[in-house]
Amino acid sequence: MDESRREFLEALLSTPGPSGYEANSQRVWVDYVSEFADEVRTDDYGNAVATLSGGDPSVALAGHGDEIGFIVRDLTDDGFVQLGRIGGSDKTVSRGQHVTIHTADGPVNGVVGQTAIHLREADDDSVADVSEQYVDVGATAGDELDELVDRGDPITFQQTITELENGRLAARGMDNRIGIWAAAEGLRRAAERGVDATVHAVSTVQEEVGLQGAKMVGFDLDPDAAIAADVTHATDAPESPGKRSTGVELGGGPVVARGSANHPVVVEALRATGDAEDIDVQLQATGIRTGTDADAFYTSRGGIPSVNVGLPNRYMHTPVEVVDPADLDSLADLLAGFAARAPDHAPFTVDV
Repeated sequence: MDESRREFLEALLSTPGPSGYEANSQRVWVDYVSEFADEVRTDDYGNAVATLSGGDPSVALAGHGDEIGFIVRDLTDDGFVQLGRIGGSDKTVSRGQHVTIHTADGPVNGVVGQTAIHLREADDDSVADVSEQYVDVGATAGDELDELVDRGDPITFQQTITELENGRLAARGMDNRIGIWAAAEGLRRAAERGVDATVHAVSTVQEEVGLQGAKMVGFDLDPDAAIAADVTHATDAPESPGKRSTGVELGGGPVVARGSANHPVVVEALRATGDAEDIDVQLQATGIRTGTDADAFYTSRGGIPSVNVGLPNRYMHTPVEVVDPADLDSLADLLAGFAARAPDHAPFTVDV
C-alpha cells in the first residue's frame, strides 16, 4: 500500500462516524473519490455513490461507512453520562476506556468508569450492561454537564492506529472503513484499467443498525450486480470458539462468501477473477445470512445478484480490530478485476 492510499485509510479510521452520524467520515470518502469518478452524489441520509460511466453491465462495489459506538442516553444529577448502544457495541470491552462525546460545540473527552478491583466483590466477575455503564467527563454537577452535552450525542472510543509486526494494523472501526476504502480503491483501479462496464463505488450509512443505507441505495441504484465489501471473522486467534471456526486466516486474502444471499454466478465470477489475476481468495460458508449489506442488496427491486466479500479481521467490534493491509490491497484488486471482467460474466442469471 503506497503512502497516498495509507493516508486515505488512516483518514477514514481517524474520522468518527457512528451509525446515524456519518457525515464527517462520508465527506472524507467523497473528497477522495471525487478525484477520479465521473460523478459523485449523496442522498438525503448521506449514502454516497461515485460512478465511473461506461456501458453494460453496471456493478456496485459497496462498503458501509458507519461504525458502532455509543450514545448519550441520559444525564445524571451528579454529572455523569448514562450510555446507550449504537449498533452491536460490546459491554465487555467498554469499561476503563477513553471516549469522545461528539457535541454540536465540539468534542468532549471522557472515560467509561470501572470500579477498582480493590472495591469489587472478589467473586463477582459479572459485566454490567452498556445501559448500566457511565461516562465521567470530570463534571462536578448535573448543571455543568447540561452545558457540555445533549441527549443523543454520539460517543466513540478515542482512536489509536497501531502498526503491529509484519505491517498489520490495529484500530477501532476497521468494521467497516476497510470496506469503503476497498470500494473507493476498486473504483480508482478500475478507472486506471479503462473498464467497459459502468462501475459504482458506494459508501452506505446505518449498516450497523439494520442495513438501512443499502436498502435505500439498492433500490435507487438498481445495479446488475453488487459486491458488499465488509470485514469477516478471522478465526485463527486463540480462544476462537471451535464451533464458530470458519477456516478464515489473517493474511490469506479476501474471503468470498457462498450460500444464502450470495449469488452463485457472481461467486464464480469472483473466483475466476482471483484465478486469472493471481489473487489468493478464501471461501466462507454462509448458510443462513451474511450479516452484511449483501443481505439488503439482493432483495432490492426484483432481486440484485449480490455477494459478500470479506476482509479477515480479528477481534471484531472492539477498539483493537486487527487486519493485514496485504489482504486489503488484494481486496481492492479483486473488486477492480471483477469490474473489468463483468461484461464477460453478465448476465448474472441462474440457469434453471
